[in-house]
Amino acid sequence: MVAVANALLPVFLIIACGVVLKRTLLPADEAWLGLERLTYFVLFPALLVVTTATADLKDVPAGGVAAALFLAVITLSAALFAGRVPLTRALALTGPAYSSVFQGATRWNTYVALATASALYGNAGLALVSVAIVAMIPVLNVINVWIIAHYAADAPPGAKIVIGHMLRNPFIWSSLLGIAINVAGVPLPKVIVTFGEILGRASLALGLLLVGAGLVLGDIVKPDARVYVTAALKLLVMPAIAIGIGIVLGLSGEALAVVAIASSVPSAPNSYVLARQLGGDAPLLARILTFETLIALATIPLALALAALRP
Repeated sequence: MVAVANALLPVFLIIACGVVLKRTLLPADEAWLGLERLTYFVLFPALLVVTTATADLKDVPAGGVAAALFLAVITLSAALFAGRVPLTRALALTGPAYSSVFQGATRWNTYVALATASALYGNAGLALVSVAIVAMIPVLNVINVWIIAHYAADAPPGAKIVIGHMLRNPFIWSSLLGIAINVAGVPLPKVIVTFGEILGRASLALGLLLVGAGLVLGDIVKPDARVYVTAALKLLVMPAIAIGIGIVLGLSGEALAVVAIASSVPSAPNSYVLARQLGGDAPLLARILTFETLIALATIPLALALAALRP
């Protein structure tokens, strides 16, 4: 577990730097918005294309990792949907609040997953997380937009809006592009690979700083059962499901560890934007994101320890 702590602590120290920078050197939202767009549309896509295009996916169980995470997302989403009535009664949830609990319990922070997997397993970890992106992000976009549309938004968005959210997600098309290059056996020039790697190194640091800048620490002092239940579902239940499915599918070692990482990281920061745009309870989701991020330093090692029990 010392290696896990050594990998996770730098990740969360960078997040802490983002918290400090937002409140001191870079208090203006406009500065962070520019960094967010740069990271989201340029730096991370460059990292994903180069990583997936050059990875030796033949030596890793990419299909098993994708299947385990996809099925875990479907399983928890189905449980939350089937249990919507008792859940809303128990937690006194409005429609918008239910949609935010749903997002907080099912979506994942790719910034933290990529940084953690890279620190622990290098390029192999990055490649497997890229596979996870392809497996999880499309289905999560469709499910969560549908949930918000039906339980929070005044008017359900049509298929055009749902598809638009997916097509505008650069993580999806950059991962698909890299995998397509890899499968086709197209060699990338060394200069392109180096170019992408330099951009990628910048993306990991900036992405984590952005996570920290987006935290709302003042809301943590407000006890809220909705926040605690959502965090338990995301950080404990989701990884238990994913790891269990991974074991059934025969995964072990690094592959199962990446499944643990991808399923146990906090929810996605851009879920707040989606809630704000489509009518979800954005303030509740901000509290969920902050609480999950703060306690993930303890829960990610638990998920990795569970995965390590696999012989």
